[in-house]
Amino acid sequence: DCMYVCLCKGVTDNQIKDAIAGGACSMRDLRNDLDVGTQCGKCARDCKSLLNETLTAQASAGMATGQFIAA
Repeated sequence: DCMYVCLCKGVTDNQIKDAIAGGACSMRDLRNDLDVGTQCGKCARDCKSLLNETLTAQASAGMATGQFIAA
């Protein structure tokens, strides 16, 4: 299942997670990669939350497996 996070640009949570997996680590990166938060701005808070949750989960997974993600 996927959920639309940015209605203006038609961007889903899965697309945001894929961008983060591909190296996006800031809102600036997400704006550059997916153009989120550039029109009405209502999605910016949700994008930032998803970014933080995903990066935290990646960091926790890396620590659990002994792999460290370089920032």
